[in-house]
Amino acid sequence: MSAEIIKGPAVGMRHVQALLIFLNITTLFLGRYNASVSVVAMTNADTTNPNFTEYDWTEPQKSYILSSFFWGYIFTQFLGGYLCKRFGVKSVMFWGVFGSGVCSVLTPLFISFGEWQAYCGIRVIMGLAQGVVFPCIHQHLARWSPPGERNRLGALAHTGIECGNVSAMFFSGMIAKSSIGWPGISYVSGGVAFAWCLLWFILAANNPTESRFIGKAELEYVESSLKHNEEYHKTIIPIPWKAIWTSAPFLALLVVRCCENWGLSTLQAEIPSYMNGVLDMDMKSNAFFSALPFLAMWCMSYIYLVGAEVLLAKEAVTLTVLRKTFNSLAFFIPCGTLIGIGFLDKDQKNLAIALMTIGVGFNSGQTIGSVLNTIDLSPNHASILMGIVNTAANFVPIATPLVVGFIVPDTTSRSEWQIVFIIAAALFFAGNVIYLLFGSAVSQPWDAEDYLLPKDTEFGKENKSKKADNEKHI
Repeated sequence: MSAEIIKGPAVGMRHVQALLIFLNITTLFLGRYNASVSVVAMTNADTTNPNFTEYDWTEPQKSYILSSFFWGYIFTQFLGGYLCKRFGVKSVMFWGVFGSGVCSVLTPLFISFGEWQAYCGIRVIMGLAQGVVFPCIHQHLARWSPPGERNRLGALAHTGIECGNVSAMFFSGMIAKSSIGWPGISYVSGGVAFAWCLLWFILAANNPTESRFIGKAELEYVESSLKHNEEYHKTIIPIPWKAIWTSAPFLALLVVRCCENWGLSTLQAEIPSYMNGVLDMDMKSNAFFSALPFLAMWCMSYIYLVGAEVLLAKEAVTLTVLRKTFNSLAFFIPCGTLIGIGFLDKDQKNLAIALMTIGVGFNSGQTIGSVLNTIDLSPNHASILMGIVNTAANFVPIATPLVVGFIVPDTTSRSEWQIVFIIAAALFFAGNVIYLLFGSAVSQPWDAEDYLLPKDTEFGKENKSKKADNEKHI
């Protein structure tokens, strides 16, 4: 009979850290994607609040605005992975989110002076600030999540993506129609960012040993489950660059995340324009129906999470099989719905909304399917892997609005949108096939703390034994 494992309180500090990450992601996505609603409000004031300035921007100019965030975002991903290893997650995430909040509140001022060019500029700076954050998130989850709870805590934290999408689409539309108009979208986003910074400053810690609020039982549970040496938190582990770049599971992850970002960014950035142009829906309806698919995505993310917990608890599948199955649902179903949407027009708007909601809703399975895979492959280098993946994957949202702007000069043209949706569907399909063939959720040999050290040292022998114990959780 095995001894009972004491995990501490039912809701401990590891759960608080997951909640903080959830709120962090929600905050970031609110600031990142509210531009898709703001741009519509600023260029069509009659559908929102006509008391605020309306701008006559062309479709290519709108595409530059939507794309510009990622011009900055891609350049600080590697930097974020390095900084959180060097200075700790807590300080790097604090300043990244604080900088993003400052950019939000300054956005209306910049637009009043420099119109769409200034809007692009402030969003580039916002992208630079947010770029350091996501590598930190995966490092934080790796340090705080026991292997047996990693999927649950990671998936719960990442539901902030769906919450942020819903908030950006739905609440931004409501704010644009209110007395504070489209500038209020930026002010609210900035205020939310500053509120999160305060919570993070008080409650966050780089690891359990540095937390002021964690109990002894929970501390021992988390630290013992991670099975690392006593000097782990004080040691900067050398990065096995060659092994990472020649790892088939990692390269498969890189490809599938790029394909996911193309498909999802097409929907995130272009849904308001598509509904306004093709489905002929006004801004009030647009705000609700733009948010509806992502509300479904948020709800479905919890269904996926419960399903994953049941399957893993019963040991019905391995973690690798679970990730590939959920990712297949998340990619293949949107393939069909995207193609179907391309053949509909404003006379079939209800069907279009239904298909879009189904496709985006099922796509939430990609969080469990592949987003958390960086932590599977290498808990010790999760921030570095996320930096690489996010750098490559976020070149895609730079191109997506530009490609859409080129393909769809007339936003009322159903046939032009049809091409956009077919391209996204094809990439969803191809990316997942590669992941099915080469992906894995097993911790890789190059994750070992001693991988770049001589194997005959005592530390090397000890760590090899610990690594074998950890892999029993897979």
